[in-house]
Amino acid sequence: MASTLLPQHRQPQPSPSGSTAQAPRPAPMFELIPYERFRDTPAVRFFDITVAESNARDLVVHTGPAVSPPDDPASGAWQFYLHPHQQDNLLALQGGRTFYLVNLGWNYPFHIVRLESGGDILRIPPGTFHRSVSDPDGSLVLNQAVREEGASVAREFRIYNSSHIPRLYATTARTAPLPKLHGVSW
Repeated sequence: MASTLLPQHRQPQPSPSGSTAQAPRPAPMFELIPYERFRDTPAVRFFDITVAESNARDLVVHTGPAVSPPDDPASGAWQFYLHPHQQDNLLALQGGRTFYLVNLGWNYPFHIVRLESGGDILRIPPGTFHRSVSDPDGSLVLNQAVREEGASVAREFRIYNSSHIPRLYATTARTAPLPKLHGVSW
């Protein structure tokens, strides 16, 4: 009897020796998710910004031109967050913020994504290195996170120094291919 797999799964492919092996899947990509305006009244608009799967909320306030996480003070190397068991769903409520996303499992691993107040929700999948730079006047971002059972804030918010991770450093170095830009221009 033939099995039916969902589209996100790949059928096992026979190897040259005839055995069946599961082909590696690329890591899930980030997404920009629109939300819906559902009512207007004089001088007031209402939006449904619900992320249905969210089980945690973080409010991230940058009071000025902040970089998060900051560059390494000793070497100047970029530092990143990576959540192994958390999906971020980020919405700029005030100001703007530029996100630098690196996932070594993507076909094109480096993307720069701009979030503006009133813009889309940025969904960052688990396992993606990310950092952000706020506008000069700062920004306010709501994260409607999806944390896996057993995830802890201490493990999810570790900082990774790119100078200690050769592939990450090479992907973001000045000599690397240029990143893909989303809402940002050079």
